[in-house]
Amino acid sequence: MRPIQHITLPGGFVASAGTAGMKPSGKPDLALIASANKPVATAVVTTSNQVIGEPIRWVRDILPKGCGKTRGIVINSGNANVATGKAGYRDAETMAKLTAKALGCAKEEILVASTGIIGHKLPMEIIRPALVPLATTVAKRNDQAVAQAILTTDLIAKTAVVRTKIGRAKITFGGIAKGSGMIAPSLATMIAVVTTDAKISPTNLKRALKEAVFGSFNAVTVDSDQSTSDIVAVFASGEAGETIKPNTAGWKKFLAALKDVCGALAYSIAADGEGATKVIRVQIRGAKTDAEAAAAAKAVADSPLLKCAIHGGDPNWGRIVMGVGKSSAKVDQDKLSCWIAGHKVFAKGRPVKFDRAAASTAIVDSKDVLIEADLGLGKGKYEALGCDLSHAYVDINALYST
Repeated sequence: MRPIQHITLPGGFVASAGTAGMKPSGKPDLALIASANKPVATAVVTTSNQVIGEPIRWVRDILPKGCGKTRGIVINSGNANVATGKAGYRDAETMAKLTAKALGCAKEEILVASTGIIGHKLPMEIIRPALVPLATTVAKRNDQAVAQAILTTDLIAKTAVVRTKIGRAKITFGGIAKGSGMIAPSLATMIAVVTTDAKISPTNLKRALKEAVFGSFNAVTVDSDQSTSDIVAVFASGEAGETIKPNTAGWKKFLAALKDVCGALAYSIAADGEGATKVIRVQIRGAKTDAEAAAAAKAVADSPLLKCAIHGGDPNWGRIVMGVGKSSAKVDQDKLSCWIAGHKVFAKGRPVKFDRAAASTAIVDSKDVLIEADLGLGKGKYEALGCDLSHAYVDINALYST
């Protein structure tokens, strides 16, 4: 049977996975996604946490404007290479250098990403010998192994494919992501890589990525904790032709497709949140601006109280209005209305009668619970993605040893 493709489905990309031995499980822990034979347009967004991993420093050094041309990205899981100082930076550089040598390019053309436990030095004695085979076995048949190799506490691989037609060109997007805990990106433990065969300049690719991230990866919260290692990287090979330029019909279709693939990956992260049993979608409308709507939505989705209520099937509207009110968004209590799983529970600043049992059943029976709030102040809107908080989340993180 033909292997399922996603990250190498767009023309011009190859990938491989390998095992150095960083994971106690012995599962693959190295991945490489690369352009087949030339540098391609690249754009990245990285964490805004003030404590960052050494791979993030490397990426920022080789792409100081967040865009340029590179050959690809090498990723290791099981060790985040954070708070490891100059030695850790040299290790990240070494990963790039060895990968680049095997691919026949400059080390500055290789991005590096690491995910896993913070504060441990990379075991370069086992990583070094694994990098050359990784780079020399890149192909279009390794997609599933690559998606698995970047995981840590994740239970499922996260992949997405989107296709669209722009002018005469058929454009393909493929994506993979990892992330299950320590998720509240604000980009920018979350890593996402998207490839496309669209033809677009690095500067325009960065512009599109920043817009796509706002409503996708930056909309996700599992536990409100922002990782030191978040990175989203997009590579465009240009093999499909039809140059994408801003303020054109093609630009709108390109942006919509990029948003779709990022949105699908972001939803998968929320669904695979550590210990999660439900996705919580918090839709805010009627805010003064989209930015204020985002602030309110994230405040509600971040609330441990709301997350616990949803896990228990409790239609507790008080936790919604609290969350909206504590946010930085402008709120007028007398204009605020809320819904839980389709049931109106609060209207213009006052609770309303609703069928609590039916609302509770709707929450319990759903894997995707919708929370809505209308601020009644403008046209701003936003949807945040979160998940419930279960006993399993506590168990996983109580046993996650440093």
